[in-house]
Amino acid sequence: MTQLLKMVSSLPIAFGGAAISGEGGGYGFGEISEGESIDLLHQAYEGGIRIFDTAPIYGFGLSEVRMGKAFKNMREKVFLVSKSGVTWHENKRVDMTNDPIVAKRMLEQSLRDLNTDFIDLYMVHWPDARVDIRKTMEVLSKAKHQGKIKHIGLCNTNVDELNKAFEIDRVEVVQSEFNLFTNKFVQAEIFPYLKEKNISFMSWGTLDKGIITGRVDETRKVYDKSDCRSWAPWWKDMDNSAKFEAMKKLWPALDKNHHSGLELALAYNLSFPELSTAICGAKSKAQLESLLKAVKNLPKNEQLQEYIALAQPAQK
Repeated sequence: MTQLLKMVSSLPIAFGGAAISGEGGGYGFGEISEGESIDLLHQAYEGGIRIFDTAPIYGFGLSEVRMGKAFKNMREKVFLVSKSGVTWHENKRVDMTNDPIVAKRMLEQSLRDLNTDFIDLYMVHWPDARVDIRKTMEVLSKAKHQGKIKHIGLCNTNVDELNKAFEIDRVEVVQSEFNLFTNKFVQAEIFPYLKEKNISFMSWGTLDKGIITGRVDETRKVYDKSDCRSWAPWWKDMDNSAKFEAMKKLWPALDKNHHSGLELALAYNLSFPELSTAICGAKSKAQLESLLKAVKNLPKNEQLQEYIALAQPAQK
């Protein structure tokens, strides 16, 4: 049985919808207009990308709305991914919950925002210790049988949650943070399970918030107001010094071999057979073109191993 995402797209990358959150805020990466977003989504499709990943928290719904407008006349040609579990109150205070009632409500809202009768892959965004995942899965399984979603997935999950979820319905895709610097848990705990069950894996954080591409280093202090890196405690409190030092060692080696940080990031993730799809965001045509070009110029294995060795002190 072929993994789901390998059947969906011959290109091993997906468009990350957080990049088009724009002025909506939430989990997003800065200013981009609706028109620019829609043009960019169309350009991504024309470039061969078929999987488009989003979530309600991206722009507090704005990312989904923009995707819905972009693909309303070509819905059957794209594979849309969205999620439940990260919602918010009227004052924009974020609440993470897998309450079945909330999951059902979020699914219905996402269907409206995406302007579609179905979502190709619907995922539980984060584990919730307060809620048995089987209760949430019952809602998603019912929605699948109703045709509102085609496939079910779990994000940022663990083996215990996966086992419980499988009691209700099949999980076809897992999505977690995975990149050159954040990889050990997924390799040790998740990949063996995915291989056994023949489950597709999508990586988020592929570029590590821009650290691996060089767009973010210790000198960058300013971000757009709508960029979550300008306010999020998890970013402000994060010590990235080891990663910055590792990248300083990597740049000369990359330059010597005429490779970019983007090519390194993709080559690392795609070197794992368990990984079907690397999610990457783009906020401009130039970034998108660089992404599509990078897929065709990945470092060979010998070069990649050299880069990995230089990055090892910062890996976790």
